Amino acid sequence: MLIKPLVACLAIVAMPAMASAETFRLVAPDGTVHYTNAPTDPAYLRMGLTRRRPAPSPLPAALSRRTTFVDFVRAAAQRYGVPEKLVLAVIHAESRGNPWAVSPKGARGLMQLMPQTASLLGVRDSFDPEENIDGGIRHLRRLIDRYGNDLRLALAAYNAGEQVVAQYGGVPPYAETQGYVQKVLAQYRGDDTASPAPAGAPPLDVTYRVERDDGTVVYTNVRPPGSRTR
Repeated sequence: MLIKPLVACLAIVAMPAMASAETFRLVAPDGTVHYTNAPTDPAYLRMGLTRRRPAPSPLPAALSRRTTFVDFVRAAAQRYGVPEKLVLAVIHAESRGNPWAVSPKGARGLMQLMPQTASLLGVRDSFDPEENIDGGIRHLRRLIDRYGNDLRLALAAYNAGEQVVAQYGGVPPYAETQGYVQKVLAQYRGDDTASPAPAGAPPLDVTYRVERDDGTVVYTNVRPPGSRTR
């Protein structure tokens, strides 16, 4: 006997919401949230009464983005055998976790891929977090292999270029590169107390193009001898 009055009550409450434009919500696999008043996908759910609830306090932007992409990072890191925490540290240093980051020279996305490099890696959309992460981790994997799992050298090459590492026989004496390696490794190991890169070091979004003798193209944010800007 109590069921009918309850249903009627719900119908009365819902009627004003239906009289206005209804809102439907969909959470995509990458964590992005979509809203529409004309859903074309059955996965959209009508917000209904829940839209009257107070919105939760938003996470800090960096933490929110980090949470959104962690599944992509985990999957690709496992696929290519690169430590997940290392990838997250590199992403933070390269783009601060911003999937829409664009450098003045055109590098794009979380791991700052140039259009030419993205094409070589098979990345069709550098702003797609999953594609960008997959391509960037493959590049990092190659550097780790080249330097015999020496992360200091791999990160130095990621930052300054492979030719520079070869020229100096190790991490080059560049303040920015040494600070970059220290920062990434500190975050990877869970030690955020490491000192930042020294003042005057070039910004991370200034990138240079280096062509090796074997035709390999490397992009770095430290100007190596004989390189040209991109």
